[in-house]
Order: sequence, then structure tokens, then C-alpha cells
Amino acid sequence: MERVKFTSEFICRASPNMVYQFLTDPACITRWFCDEVDIMDQTYTFVWDGSAEVAELIDSKEGDIVRFAWEDADDDDEYLEFNINKSPVTGETIVNITDFADDDEVEDQRELWMTQLGRMKAEMGG
Repeated sequence: MERVKFTSEFICRASPNMVYQFLTDPACITRWFCDEVDIMDQTYTFVWDGSAEVAELIDSKEGDIVRFAWEDADDDDEYLEFNINKSPVTGETIVNITDFADDDEVEDQRELWMTQLGRMKAEMGG
């Protein structure tokens, strides 16, 4: 299968700094993304149902961007990125997620992110 990059956009009613906290703080990450997370330096070990996935935090700026590179990615150029912006018109926080998936799994992956970000938004209060 060919791996393809895709982007999804989500609107949050939380500040960019709060969104950043929910993407990087272990206590917040486990409220919406995974069952457990262990962070050592820039290495994040995410656990779902006893299965661990390791990612390196390769770019991070509070209230702006969080980018991970998965240790077991099919391609060294693949990453998971959360780009955080504030809409100049509405003042809402916009989170753009860039991820990679097999070409026949992009829609399933988008739906997964919709579910996950919905959980994050609910935990943040909107």
C-alpha cells in the first residue's frame, strides 16, 4: 500500500496554550489520546490496551506546534503534527493535524482523529 499524507482541521473553544498542554502534558494526554504515556526527554511512549508505540518529539513550540516522529514509521519522512492557530475572524483555536496512512485507510484515520479530538475538546470543556 502507498502511504499518503493527509490533513484534518478541528475547531476548539480553548486557548492555543491549553490545546498545547493537552498535546504534551502526560496528565492531559491520557484524558483523550491513550491509556498511559511515559515521557523521557523528548521520547514519548504511548500505551493503548497494553501495546506501546514510541515517538520522538521533534518540534514543539507552546501554543503553536507539536510534531512527533513515530519510531516504527514506514518512512523516515512521516510524522504526526498538530499545528495550532487562532482564527483572526472568529477568535477560535484551529488545530490542523497532519498524519500519514495507507491510501485505503485515510478516511478511517480521519474518523479516528475526529473521535479523538472530540474527546479532547470535551475534556477541555468545549
